[in-house]
Amino acid sequence: MKLSGIKKYLPSGRSALLAVLSAVLLILAFPGFEWRYVTWCALVPLLWAANREQGSLVGSFLTGWLFGTCFFAGSCWWLTYSPINYAGFPVPLAYFLLVCVCLIVGVFPAIFVATLSTLLKKLGVYAMFSAPFIWTFTEFLRFWITGNNWNAIGYSQAFSGPYFSLAQVGGVLMVGFALVTINTACFVLFRNYPNGNLKVAFCIFPGVLLIVAWFIGPGTYRNRPLADKGDTVVIAVQPNVPMSGLTEQSWSALRQKHVELAENALAKSRAGATGPPRQAIVIFPESPMNFMYEEDKDFQEFVRAFAVKNNASVLFNAAEPDPANKKYFNSAVMVDAAGNKVAQYDKIYLVPFGETVPAPLQNIIPALVGSFSYGSEYDLLPFGDAKGGIMICFESHFPNLSREYVNEGADVLIEMTNDGYLGPTPVLRQHLANAVFRAVETNRPLLRVTNVGISAYINENGDVLEPTESYAEDTRVWSVAKSNGSRTFYVRFGDWFAWVCSVVTVGLLILGLVRRRKVRPVQNPA
Repeated sequence: MKLSGIKKYLPSGRSALLAVLSAVLLILAFPGFEWRYVTWCALVPLLWAANREQGSLVGSFLTGWLFGTCFFAGSCWWLTYSPINYAGFPVPLAYFLLVCVCLIVGVFPAIFVATLSTLLKKLGVYAMFSAPFIWTFTEFLRFWITGNNWNAIGYSQAFSGPYFSLAQVGGVLMVGFALVTINTACFVLFRNYPNGNLKVAFCIFPGVLLIVAWFIGPGTYRNRPLADKGDTVVIAVQPNVPMSGLTEQSWSALRQKHVELAENALAKSRAGATGPPRQAIVIFPESPMNFMYEEDKDFQEFVRAFAVKNNASVLFNAAEPDPANKKYFNSAVMVDAAGNKVAQYDKIYLVPFGETVPAPLQNIIPALVGSFSYGSEYDLLPFGDAKGGIMICFESHFPNLSREYVNEGADVLIEMTNDGYLGPTPVLRQHLANAVFRAVETNRPLLRVTNVGISAYINENGDVLEPTESYAEDTRVWSVAKSNGSRTFYVRFGDWFAWVCSVVTVGLLILGLVRRRKVRPVQNPA
């Protein structure tokens, strides 16, 4: 095929620039820029490009693919940190692999633009109002096909609050729907600008938002004092264990540092206390310490001695055997104040290519951390009279896990994680954003205990309380109480709203395909 034959399928240069501009604006809405108000207009250039490319299915798909690839590369570049710093990958190779991953997930925004362009061509101007439904459908599709929905547009609002009531009804995807609706309204506003000068309006409005975002700055934590209202004290230990260079000597010293940090915090929590002593639970986070309980008798004795001496239960991350598959689980194990193991949760959602490799590739590609078995039970752990649901590492990214916990009777959510392998990058706050939405969606407090930060108590309103500094040793003293047992609409009915958007999108596509007469489309704005 001649070059001219290929060129007719490519998006115009202007559409490509609009797609890149939209990606840049959306990147600015996420950590580490966090100019969240830019989200209101970030997709307007992309909608403009979709309208321009409505005559070409391939061109519109490539436009969305360019947007998606640029956005994910710009907001998730931290994926290169671990391969470069710990696996010794050459920098060009690490970024090449990043682009490959972004090209895969960029397919879903491509589906969004191609679908929207098709409907604009078939149904005309009013099809633009289908954009929020299509966007929600494609984010939902990304979650179910890839098992991941990192930096879905709704997460950009994790530290703002106004949209949280929507999250309790339809989850983070309903928040995203609201944001895309605002973008759609902005596009319609530009198109109908009184003097017809769309270019002027298009330049002015995003510029004003950027200025506002600059002065308002990123989302802030709510550092007001945390009310001590529970009958169980929780000691969160942030040990700041280094990601590499551990020797037998340093390993022993770091294990002792866990003890010192925990005992100092316990003493602080008990100083001046009146009335009967409250039950205490010490939580050690996921870390490179790689504890083993069942097969390490020395560690068993260490934990038992610590628990008995301090009259406190201990919750820690450990690799526990799975005899059936001759592997190990990535587990959370609880030992009570008498030194006896009382509960264990085995991680259900393993990190792809980190903790497990898809079956067809298991004999070709090794897992970076280890090949673990999948857990299968939603075990709740005792926190005094309350029950806690455990999330290990990126499991806070999965709303269906936290929903299941609350439906099973969880009063509190506990996240044990280690983001240290990804360095002092925006991932620390992006991961925290996931946890904020899990607390809001379920109306349950979430206690985040991390190795390098950000550890924090997130209340039911999404307030991030008493956060720690990153890459520093620290502890926090919190309390846990039994909830009133209420369940939000989202906990009871899950992703009902995303399913509605999916049905609407499919229905509109069918309508567009069967419609013969072409309705007058939106006029190209340039």
